[in-house]
Amino acid sequence: MRKEISMSRFDRVITIVMDGLGIGPAADSARFGDAGADTLGHIAEYMGADWRLPNLQRLGLGNIREDDEMIGITPVTAPRAAYGRMAEISASKDSVAGHWEMMGVPVTEPLALFPHGFPRELIEKISNFAQRPVIVNKPYSGAAVIHDYGEQQRSTGALIVYTSADSVLQIAANVDILPLDELYRICAYVRSITTKPPYRIGRVIARPYTFMAPDDFTRTSDRRDYTLKPTSTTVLDRLQAAGVSTYGVGKINDIFSGMGLDDGVHTTSNHDGMAQTLRVVRSGRGGLIFTNLVDLDAKYGHRRDPAGAARSLEEFDHDVGTLLPELGDRDLLLITADHGNDPTFHGTDHTRELVPLLAYSPSLVSATEHDAPALLPLGIREPFSDLGATILDNFGVDNGPFGASFMNALNAEPAMA
Repeated sequence: MRKEISMSRFDRVITIVMDGLGIGPAADSARFGDAGADTLGHIAEYMGADWRLPNLQRLGLGNIREDDEMIGITPVTAPRAAYGRMAEISASKDSVAGHWEMMGVPVTEPLALFPHGFPRELIEKISNFAQRPVIVNKPYSGAAVIHDYGEQQRSTGALIVYTSADSVLQIAANVDILPLDELYRICAYVRSITTKPPYRIGRVIARPYTFMAPDDFTRTSDRRDYTLKPTSTTVLDRLQAAGVSTYGVGKINDIFSGMGLDDGVHTTSNHDGMAQTLRVVRSGRGGLIFTNLVDLDAKYGHRRDPAGAARSLEEFDHDVGTLLPELGDRDLLLITADHGNDPTFHGTDHTRELVPLLAYSPSLVSATEHDAPALLPLGIREPFSDLGATILDNFGVDNGPFGASFMNALNAEPAMA
């Protein structure tokens, strides 16, 4: 039986995770081989001094790095949001670790990595279950593996199995050769046999695509992530048990294996993710709306495409400009990221970085004599769990062992309900 909802400061918290948007090196970047990585800074440098993200800059994106201004992404005198950064403590730098840590469950033990491919025993189990041969079985870029092996898959029906520097097992499948339902069934089986050591893999990912030729292929929007179930009670679980509505947009449901979520929707792109978020906002639904936008990471970061990454951020900035007027005094918008993915860096994998944190509500009030919003620096919040602790604090729900709320740092006066 659910508890009654406590009186909350905000009726609704909209949390948007821009997947892969790092904002400069974390203190432990070198330990992950990522010294010097800076996703947003290097995209800005690539684009030049005339590049702008006006809506995000008005919120305070350029104010976050007071000691190290980014080219083009400059500070404003009176940012409309509280602003800061978050530092991760998880022993990983992937989406599962980042999102789980936000929701109060840091990944303290490293997940299994397979830098030289998966053991023969595991590959044989997959092949026997699927009744198909397995090819590749080594670290690979997703786009490159389709380019290099798409023709072989089309002629043989083999499964393209590959990994990366993260704890993932990915299966790419030409949907004209291997139907989507079959791909999902195979991935669900692989998930079922890789939950415990020595195969404790963070994510099994179905990667469907269409293929005409090595330079003529398209990944479809039917990607599905099969993740481990969270290892302990998350913020989502705590909210749900307290009767607070929880809604996931994008791959949130996949990341949390559906745990702690009342409802949600998969999306086809970042723009679709923002449109779905806007739809839920306009519906009047309260509680937590939790959105993941994956394109910056999946389409541009891993492919080391800084121009594409810049376009993705420009689109997001435009969509943020559409969302902001829809928010009322009883809404709190949190914008952050789960890790970095510097499109100018070596390799093709995520980068260990600090991530941005913006907290906005129309009810953020002035503490200055000129009716301009007060500067509300949040500093570096460590761990990511501070975000989840703040959400729980807002709804009057007890926090777990990780994270400290920054709610009292928000100079806000929501209108009376």
